[in-house]
Amino acid sequence: MQKANPKKKIRRAQNQERPGLEYKMDPKPVSDTPRPGSGKLAGKVALITGGDSGIGRAVALLFAKEGADIALSYLNEEEDALETKNVIEKQYNRTCLLLSYDISKEINCVQVVQKTAGKFGRIDVLVNNAGMHYERESLGEINSPEMIQTFATNVFSIFWITRQALIHMKNGGAIINTASVTAYRGSSTLIDYASTKGAIVSFTRSLSANLIEKGIRVNGVAPGPIWTPLIVSSFDSKKVSEFGSDVPMKRAGQPSEIAPCYLFFACDDSAYITGQFLHPNGGEIVNG
Repeated sequence: MQKANPKKKIRRAQNQERPGLEYKMDPKPVSDTPRPGSGKLAGKVALITGGDSGIGRAVALLFAKEGADIALSYLNEEEDALETKNVIEKQYNRTCLLLSYDISKEINCVQVVQKTAGKFGRIDVLVNNAGMHYERESLGEINSPEMIQTFATNVFSIFWITRQALIHMKNGGAIINTASVTAYRGSSTLIDYASTKGAIVSFTRSLSANLIEKGIRVNGVAPGPIWTPLIVSSFDSKKVSEFGSDVPMKRAGQPSEIAPCYLFFACDDSAYITGQFLHPNGGEIVNG
């Protein structure tokens, strides 16, 4: 097992109310880069959950830069969502549909997909990215409402949205699911969250086998510590100040550093890959 680096303060201590707002973070996450697009998703339609900020925003911006029209689902973070939409439409000249829904409820998942298909006529790429967690020091501290909410948001929504989206996906489509390094090495204070991410790994592998004859690839990304609104709205201020300092690279990753993993799985560069995961985690070696 790798020896973790000692934790140390690498940014200002801070906290936010859930679900967290990117524009209030200090420093603000890096969501985009000056690298030009090359048309890898030209004419495609992508639905991204949790797409207003964090990893979802970075993926949305990169996909738009590469030529895709975007549908974003998010909870209620209007400021972040509008900023993302503005960049997609004004800087990259693509269409962006905003969908504010609580996807922990099945009926809302159906609405997200139906409105996306109604707007664009199809779905070429589905990114199941939305997630949440509550930090708890012991299993006994995890109450049932929080656990159910975590599973509904992180796991059940993926079943509901993917099932509905497949109606509108054809041969050549791609599904990309966001797991976590915690699915592979666990987390003593995120027991239920790590369990949901392990479920996402199994879901991805199983669905990839199920859809292979239909020509739809299913892969996933298992990030390590990434500087997103989830962090400042879930951990205490001291842990936020130290977040990411204990990985081999001694820092948290930026969303813009993770987004290329999703682009790889969304485009034809990964045409011979399904049921697999990429691990952008700052150098932590994981198995499985």
